[in-house]
Amino acid sequence: MNKQTDFVLRTMEERDIRFVRLWFTDVLGMLKSVAIAPAELEGAFAEGIGFDGSAIEGFARIQEADMLAVPDPETFAILPWRGEENGVARMFCNITMPDGTPAFADPRNVLIRALEKAAGLGFTFYTHPEVEFFLFKESPVKGVAPIPVDEVGYFDHSPKGIGYDFRRQAITMLEAMGISVEFSHHEGAPGQQEIDLRYADALTTADNIMTFRVVMKEVALEHGIYASFMPKPFTEHPGSGMHTHMSLFEGDTNAFYEPGAEYQLSKTGRQFIAGLLRHAPEITAVTNQWVNSYKRLGGGGEAPSYITWGHNNRSALVRIPMYKPTKGNSTRIEFRSIDSACNPYLSFALMLNAGLKGISEGYELPPGAEDDVWLLTQAERSAMGIEPLPRSLGEAIAVMEKSELVAETLGEHVFDFFLRNKRSEWNEYQSQVTAFELDRYLPVL
Repeated sequence: MNKQTDFVLRTMEERDIRFVRLWFTDVLGMLKSVAIAPAELEGAFAEGIGFDGSAIEGFARIQEADMLAVPDPETFAILPWRGEENGVARMFCNITMPDGTPAFADPRNVLIRALEKAAGLGFTFYTHPEVEFFLFKESPVKGVAPIPVDEVGYFDHSPKGIGYDFRRQAITMLEAMGISVEFSHHEGAPGQQEIDLRYADALTTADNIMTFRVVMKEVALEHGIYASFMPKPFTEHPGSGMHTHMSLFEGDTNAFYEPGAEYQLSKTGRQFIAGLLRHAPEITAVTNQWVNSYKRLGGGGEAPSYITWGHNNRSALVRIPMYKPTKGNSTRIEFRSIDSACNPYLSFALMLNAGLKGISEGYELPPGAEDDVWLLTQAERSAMGIEPLPRSLGEAIAVMEKSELVAETLGEHVFDFFLRNKRSEWNEYQSQVTAFELDRYLPVL
């Protein structure tokens, strides 16, 4: 028994924890949970907890259904909203086959494989997400438009605004679980919030994002409201993204930092950006995996629609944040298309491998764009060699299915399932008769 496992078992006894929830996600990033009693935990560490993988979205065929959920003791945290008495804790799991080999369908394992590849090249991958989401007055009702909890905007300070109490309680819960928060504020749309998590290694960040979603929904329910990570619930307002800052470290040294270089950005950093730009269309079906995701990407404002990079250009797909002269290790890049409803394990794995491909193949970084790309004409964008991101889930699927990078990163099982699932979603969406069509055509045709 290692030290962390011993710590978990000792804490369980000292804090009178009565239930442990073992968490993992399906291929689409939906959280799954099984609760076990403390007496079963030592056995779970040693042997895992068996379950029927065929019942989980994308996990296994009927003939290969048996799988094991093996808790990772490094992810142990007590759920603060469950109270002090008869406490409840959670741990994330790695999914294995009965023989102990990692399950290829496990999204967490997809990211672990990518991080091991980076480690083999001497790199550690760090991420810092800015998570946006909406607060609504009521839970969703079919056919009824959502009502935001307020009508204020970006950075607004509204007396007695529900967002203050909500964000304070949510951040307190996150930090009680060991998840550090850097900033929080009201975002641009009515009811829209942003909470930024501190830098961490990408696996910890992905686990934190999954926990973040649960915490936001739990706190919202306590306030009698509803939290949603839907990318774009309103036609007339901006959608919710998850701008993600990234850097590679070699030991304690930031591999993206080069003193005196333009933007203090090293050759490695420039090649990483070039990899992200070249492979962005291929990974977009994963970083923006829902039909609704493309309403945000096509909606203008700070949501990128074109494959560009820039320094202070918030319409760019990749942005180089302002350099801090006294902090070389803060040099980083920001990837802006990803939304907060993605599967973070698959998305981070693809973003990392796209960047690593740029480094290993020595990609040249094209010229940056400091103009607002939305304000350029199509002729101007074409003259500058600026290509669009996929405009719909259908386009994104068509690009992804030809991608060797995505197939290799996800593995055959996840790659095939994801494509099948997304084709089904796109085909179902295509067949719908929308309110827009009825309102526009029924009266005149």
